[in-house]
Order: sequence, then C-alpha cells, then structure tokens
Amino acid sequence: MELYEAVSPLDFRYYGGSEAFMKRLLPYVSEAGYVKYQAKVEAALVRTLAKHGVCSHKIADDVERAVSEVTATEVYEEQARIRHNIRSLVNVIQRKISPESRPYVHLFATSADILDTASALRYKDLTRKVILPDLIALESRLIQLAREHAETVQIGRTHGQHAEPITFGYALSLYVSRIGNRIELIDAACRNLRGQFSGAVGAFNGLSMITEQPEQIEVDLLEQLGLKASDTHTSTQCIEPEFLADLAYAIMSAYTILANFADDIRHLYRTEIAEISKKYDTQLVGSSTMPHKLNPEDFETIKSLWKAFMPRMTTVFMDGILEHQRDLTNSASSRFLMELFTAFDYTIYRLQRALNEMDVKSDNMRQNLAMSAGDTVAEPIYLLMAYHGFPDAYNHTRKLVAEVHRTGRALNDLLWEDEALHPFLDKLTEKQREVLRDSTTYIGASVQRTHATCDEWERRTQRLL
Repeated sequence: MELYEAVSPLDFRYYGGSEAFMKRLLPYVSEAGYVKYQAKVEAALVRTLAKHGVCSHKIADDVERAVSEVTATEVYEEQARIRHNIRSLVNVIQRKISPESRPYVHLFATSADILDTASALRYKDLTRKVILPDLIALESRLIQLAREHAETVQIGRTHGQHAEPITFGYALSLYVSRIGNRIELIDAACRNLRGQFSGAVGAFNGLSMITEQPEQIEVDLLEQLGLKASDTHTSTQCIEPEFLADLAYAIMSAYTILANFADDIRHLYRTEIAEISKKYDTQLVGSSTMPHKLNPEDFETIKSLWKAFMPRMTTVFMDGILEHQRDLTNSASSRFLMELFTAFDYTIYRLQRALNEMDVKSDNMRQNLAMSAGDTVAEPIYLLMAYHGFPDAYNHTRKLVAEVHRTGRALNDLLWEDEALHPFLDKLTEKQREVLRDSTTYIGASVQRTHATCDEWERRTQRLL
C-alpha cells in the first residue's frame, strides 16, 4: 500500500512524514515489529524450557534460528486461514523447524503470556531507546535556552494580564522542572513493566505438573527478556493492567506539559505581544493569500495532536476491566495505545524543530514591560511600606493606583509626592529605591532560580542516559 493510501494521518502526515524519524520507530511501533517481539518471547520460552531440562539447547537453537526468519506477512497469511493470531505465529515457527523441535514451541503458554509479555517488552524498548533519549534531548535544549535568557527581562502574566516582571529564562525553567519530573516518572514506570508465563487462567496449572516451583520458570524466562513478573506471581491469565497504564499515564502527563508549553509560546507569537517569532525563511509559507504571515504552526500542531490523543487515556483505564479470567474486550482497543506513544515522540520531534527556529524578541519583551511598568511597581510599594510599618499599606497603594487612572499621572511621581509616605520612604535602602525607580530590577530570584533549576535537572536527567 502506498503511504498516502493510509487511513491514519499519523502514518502519512505526521510520524510517517519524515522517513528518518519513522525508521527509528518502526522496529517498535509497527505491526511487523510487534510480531518480531512475540516471536522473541516464544524463542525465550523454549530456551527457558531447555535450561530446566524439558528439551535440549539444540532444540532451543533451532527455534531461535526459525524465529529470526519469521515475517509478519506469513503470520498474517496464516491468521487469515485459521483466525487466531498466536496460533498462527506458532504454526509459522513450527514449519521452519525440525519435527523433534515442534512440540516445545508455545509449550505451557497461553496467548496472553506471549502477547502481554511482548507488549511490555516493546513498550520498554521503545521508551528506553527512543522516547526517553528524545525527551532528555528536548530537556537539554530547554536548559540551554533558559540559561541563555536567564537575564532577559519579561513581564510575568497572570489571568492573561501584566503582573510582575520575571525573566524569559525563568519562565522556561518552569518547563525544565515539569518535564524533568515527567522524565523520571516515565523512567520509573518503564522499569516497572512486567511480563508473565503462567498459562491459562494464570495459576501455573500446566507448569505445576512438571515442577514444584513453576514461578521460577517464569522468573527465568522473564530475566532473559529483561522483565520482571508481578510481585506475587499472580494473574488472571493477563498481566495486571496497571503497569502499562502507569507508563501510559506518565507519557500522557508529559504530553500535557508539552501542549501547555506550546500554548504559552504560541500566545507570545500574537501580533500585539510579539515576544516570540520564527526565524525568517523565504521558502516557508504562512498563508495561501497573505505573503507576510509567519504562523506558529508547529506549536499549534502540538496542541492539536494532544487534543486527539489525550482522550485515549480513558480507553487505557477501560481496558483494565476484563471479566473473570479473561475476555477479548481489550483486544482491539489496546492495539491503538501504540499510536499515543508514537504521537508523543513525534511531538517531541516537532517541538525540537520549533525551538531551533524560534526567534526571541528581547527588545519587544522590554517594550511590553514598559507598557505597564508604572502599575507593576504597585506591589513593591505596598510590600515595602507594610514592611517598614505603614498602616493599611495595601489600601493606601490602591488609592494611589486609582489616582493614576483618574489623572493619568505616573504612580512613581504620586508615590514620592505623598507626604504620608515620606517617613517610610526615608527608611528604604538604595536597593529598595532602585526597585521603585526601575521595574526591570524587580525580578526577584528569577536569575538565580533559573540557573539552579537548570543545574538540578541537567544532573538528574543525564544520569538516565
């Protein structure tokens, strides 16, 4: 099938739109990749049986060789004939091995042992080998930008209104911290993914006929794959769903932060704000009819994709409910979960590109701050007057602000003319006076906290690589 004949825009427009990006993900996110992981589990099963003397290691070698040759095409052709996915895989493997090896393929296993373990393994590999490195690289880029703009003064906003000055680097450092926390959460959830090998209904019925400690065979199998069993080796045939749900939640939580960041930045693109723009490229088109337009389309796409995939978490939680030992009500729905992980990593890719093309307009940041500089000194006036003992400093400052709106005069001028305040103004230190004269100095600990935040998360994320 041609790429543009695909149904999902994720395939032909987004992650599939970049061949290099798509190739990195295909071994984990594609159906062909999933079949390879299932076959890998089947091979590990036979190797474990050989370790426990059930069959020879020569047989395990035979199965491993066959598994390396299995393709999704032949498995799906077999499935079209018999209508069972795992038995199709087993049949394909058995056709490629000797008659004496065939009895040991899938022995003592049930479909969920293979499917759930293969899912855990490929989600773990995808997260550890692609998503976390990409997210840490994004974190590093944000740290770089935050340090670069640690002293770039910007008006802080609350409720969409000018509030008090901060620095742009400090605004970025908030996202450095938020994303850093999600990196650690994703890493922990990834490490906690589990597999299983416990048979139909999950009580080791079959394995218990050949050993007094069937759970040890499960441990040995999963150890080969780099996974753990549930803490007490219990299941109802399927792996406890919370382990994968925890990872999906961690991914979606991080996705929400990226969408929040994209939303913040795209608002700074607004013409009346113009604190962020895109580096001009004569090849890029912003409008089909307005030649002057440069749109924040990367940031808009990020939020738009998040809107499409955020509701998928509802399905994740619904997939946690299966009747009795097992049913197939999660069989189709759970297959779509990989799209969430794919879209998330694509969003990281788009955000990296957007950051590299971002043009920070520091002069416009200062101009926007100057628009309300007279008002923003209201808070330090109130705080300093209260600190030095002026009664009802808050309401007195509000009266001064009301006078500004009535007369149009500057708050600073009214402040120094107010005789009631003179005894308290005399107590101000030179540093405190400077804050009242120049609002750009009223940035608190923005610079220090920016660098401290960057230092902290640089250390904590790099150790995960």
